[in-house]
This record gives sequence, C-alpha cells and structure tokens, in this order.
Amino acid sequence: MLTTSSNPFDAKTILDGIRRWVEIETPTEAPDHINRLATLVADGYRGLPVAIERVAGRSGCGDHLIVRSSWGQQRPGILVLSHLDTVHPLGFIERLPFRLEGDSAFGPGIYDMKGGAYLAFHAFRLLCGKGERPPLGVTHLYVSDEEIGSPTSRAMIEAEGRKAKYVLVTEPARDGGKVVTSRKGVARFEVFVKGVPAHAGTRPEDGRSAIRELANVIQTLQAMNDLSRGVSVNVGVVRGGTRPNVIAEEAYAEVDMRLPSIADADEIIPKVLNLASQTDGVGISVTGGLNRPPYEKSNAGAALFEHAKMLAAELAFELSDTFTGGGSDGNFTATHTATLDGLGVDGRGAHTHYEQLYISSIEPRARLMHLLYQTLR
Repeated sequence: MLTTSSNPFDAKTILDGIRRWVEIETPTEAPDHINRLATLVADGYRGLPVAIERVAGRSGCGDHLIVRSSWGQQRPGILVLSHLDTVHPLGFIERLPFRLEGDSAFGPGIYDMKGGAYLAFHAFRLLCGKGERPPLGVTHLYVSDEEIGSPTSRAMIEAEGRKAKYVLVTEPARDGGKVVTSRKGVARFEVFVKGVPAHAGTRPEDGRSAIRELANVIQTLQAMNDLSRGVSVNVGVVRGGTRPNVIAEEAYAEVDMRLPSIADADEIIPKVLNLASQTDGVGISVTGGLNRPPYEKSNAGAALFEHAKMLAAELAFELSDTFTGGGSDGNFTATHTATLDGLGVDGRGAHTHYEQLYISSIEPRARLMHLLYQTLR
C-alpha cells in the first residue's frame, strides 16, 4: 500500500519502512537472511508497473534483485544501485537494536545502506502511485555482496551500467550530506612467502626465515604510501611460522591499497605484483590486483551532479560533493556512465556499534531522488 499521509515524504512513514528492512539482519555471509529481505523488497513492488528478476545467489552469497519499470526500457535510462548486505554479524541487532534518540535512528546497516536503498524504493513507489511516466525508465538493482567487493554481482553491475544513461548510487551521504562524485580505486593482494625451515637453536644457519622476508616486504609496501598523492597501502593481515623454535618456512599477508586514479593504478600495482625476495633461497608469490577501479569525476558525472544540485536548491537545501577513499559499486560504472553516489541518508557510524541515520535527512533526500526520477532526460 502507498502511504496515505497528506505528506507522501513523511519521515515517520518512511522510517517505519526502513525499520522493517533493518530488523532483518543481512550479513553478507548469511544468504538465507539476505534472501528473506529480498523477498520483502520484491513484495513491496507488487501491483506496480515493473518486471522483477531474481538472480539466484552463488558462491555463498544471497540472491540479487533487478526491478525494471515497464516504461522507458527501449533506450538508456536510470540505473539505481543498492546493496542489501551489511557487515554486522548475526545477532548484532541485540547490541544495536532499532531505536530513536533525538534526530537519530539507530540499527545495523541503517546508514550503510538500508536507509538509502529504501529512499529510492519509496520514491519509485510514489512515482508509480501518481501514474507518472517520466522520460527515462528506471532499473533498480539490489545486490547481496557489495560489502565483500561484489564478486558475484560485478558483471551484472557493469552490464546494467553500460546500458544506462545515468547511475544513481544509494550509498550514504558524507560529511553532513555531501554526495560523492569520485572515489579511490581499491586493490587487494595476497603475499605468500616460502622459506627454508630449520631448528632455531641447533642449526639456525640452515634456515631461511619466511617471516623475516615478509618483514622486508612489509617495509617495501609501507614505503609506497603517499598521502599527499592519495595513495594508501595497508598490510592488514599477517600470519607465519609454526613454533618459536623453528625457523619459519611460510608466511602470509593480506594487503589493501587505495588509488585515486587509473594512472596511479597502472604505475603502482605492477610494483606489488613483481615484488622480489631480498633473501637467497626464499621465494615470494603475490596474487591479486584492482578490485574496484578508481571512480574519477568525469564531465558527464559533473553535469549529473550539477543537475542534482539545482534540484536540491529547489527543495531549499544546499548540495555539495566530495571525494572519498572508500569504494562502492559506483566504481564499476563511473568509468563509462555518468554516476552520482552518496544519494542515501545522512548519518554516521557506518560499520560501527553506533551506526545511525539522521531523521531530518529522510524527507529532503527522498524528495531529491523523486525529482531525479522525474527530470533526468
């Protein structure tokens, strides 16, 4: 049922819907729970002029939903990108139950990004309820694996993005309501080091420590950090060895790298993949690469932002944009299609025990999404 409130963008009505989505916990690794939410989302489109495609999950991930308006599908239109998965483990809602406190509503995934996904859903329902048929068709893609890099949905995101004229991403707003017009690219690597074991007390000279060589690798990687340029490298996981009295035969590390441009990626990623051992008898193998390409602000993306900024002014609020180091599914589309990210709710605490949205941001940002549906051509 569409809202019967005199104000179709009533924040309380919308928040009630967001709460229903939040109270179904959806960690990426719990596909059954994600599928339960996907069913609720799909049910919300019943009776509307849409076609719904449910893509079965694989590789331990949940299902994806593609919802297409019945109009405007013959030419490039609007693609809305949302994800249903969260980082919070099952049972986290006991620690962070849905609750209201002043201008904040709390809950796991409420800011990143169930609040934003619901705003786009609500705005589309209103569009249909008024019988509106704007110039462009709308396709809303809900994926189940964004929080782990979208391994099972990336091909679908890229394919849908190439068919679209505009991409609107419902990730949360940043820095007090800013939308996102560029993001760093994300690269991930695994480093495997193979040494020679030996007794650490009686024959240490026979050994070649994989851990010692991994320490050399870590220093090399840390030296690649260049914050003035926007390049960051983090060795976030390290394992190695078996016992304190054994020269370590094996060591392992996982590395995260953030890159502001394709040029930076082309320059730096080969350096990581070609890391060489500094110790005779020790081998190094590196796998990985660019997980999400840099989302650089294009002319088309800048024009899309300016249009949104004009609409926001009509709604009596100022919209500004920002650059962020975090990746999103918008990284996959921005290289070829005008993309505007951070259109979700404002708030703070993504991925934390105090995650919250700001209730005051619900109405203006839902109205903005509705106007984007109506006016993009």
